[in-house]
Amino acid sequence: MLKVSSVLELMKNTPLVSLRGRAVNRPRAQLWGKLELSMPGQMKDRVALKMVTDAEARGDLQPGGTIVESSSGTMAEGLARVGTLKGYRVIIITDPRIDVSTAAKLRALGAEVLVVDAYHPTGGWQQSRLERLRDVLRDVPGAYWPRQYDSPSNPGAYNSAMAQELTEALGGNIAALVASVGSGGSLSGTAAALKQRLPHVRVVAVDAVGSVQFHQPNRPRLQSGHGNSIIAGNINYRVIDEAHWLSDGEVFQGCRELARREGIFAGGSSGAVYIVGSWLAEQFGPDAHVVGIFPDKGDRYGETIYSDDYLAKHHIAGPECAAAAAPHAIRYGVDVAERWSHAPLPHDGGVPYHAPDITLSGDLTRELGL
Repeated sequence: MLKVSSVLELMKNTPLVSLRGRAVNRPRAQLWGKLELSMPGQMKDRVALKMVTDAEARGDLQPGGTIVESSSGTMAEGLARVGTLKGYRVIIITDPRIDVSTAAKLRALGAEVLVVDAYHPTGGWQQSRLERLRDVLRDVPGAYWPRQYDSPSNPGAYNSAMAQELTEALGGNIAALVASVGSGGSLSGTAAALKQRLPHVRVVAVDAVGSVQFHQPNRPRLQSGHGNSIIAGNINYRVIDEAHWLSDGEVFQGCRELARREGIFAGGSSGAVYIVGSWLAEQFGPDAHVVGIFPDKGDRYGETIYSDDYLAKHHIAGPECAAAAAPHAIRYGVDVAERWSHAPLPHDGGVPYHAPDITLSGDLTRELGL
């Protein structure tokens, strides 16, 4: 029996589970799910713990201090859990997409929850939250902002630990790594370390239709947890080989497939990864391994992803809304993704693609005076 002195010790070594893949796919390679959702607060526990301990070591976070972050999901929960256990005040800036259960959980863990009420016309909810965060930082002297979107501690939480966990479990024949991209840390950190060990590994980023992270126009979307209206400084385009985009209906139906076929009740990011991972496992031989990272549980999506009424209201309830057996190939930076699409990233002689849109670590940060 595992005995630990604190839940902080449970924020590592998540299990790998063998998956059958989607009913419309016939995987040849072995498909695995890395269940980051099995941690006490799901995937961002790793990040929250790394950010807080790094800030303590630098002296940026003093005993009894305040942590302020913008988040609508698992990052908020991770910081609330880690921060409260370590004796800090935690303030979470979020938006109306936060569900009732998550808000209740944050408050139960000791966090203060501030909800913005205006959708920014160009930067979306993320920019609205950051503007409110600026005001809080001004009003709370000495408050620490973890900066999940461009903090080195974010990819640093995954860099060596996750790659080591995967290679110890599966050896050197990991053919592909599939992960969703929100703040960019989990995929970029894991991929960078994994490519050092296994240069051949194919790194696949999963994004939402309507997200700007991979040279697409910003549009309203129902998906949360992955996708973004700003470009996080954590995204390391150099280590990403291919991007996939999925629509709301495809992702939500994918979550339901994941629950029915694999017994995994998960959030939208996991459903998206399951769709792409199942297809990727068809592309390799039986001795290869394809790993998908599953970030969060489905508990907070009972009134959205897992609500028939919600899907019907948004016209994404029928089987015609589910993802096909394979993605549509598009030209990166030219075509607009409407449903499941994919494209290789244009790495020219090893030079990474630099997104031309506003980035958190650049123009937006200066604009907000942060």
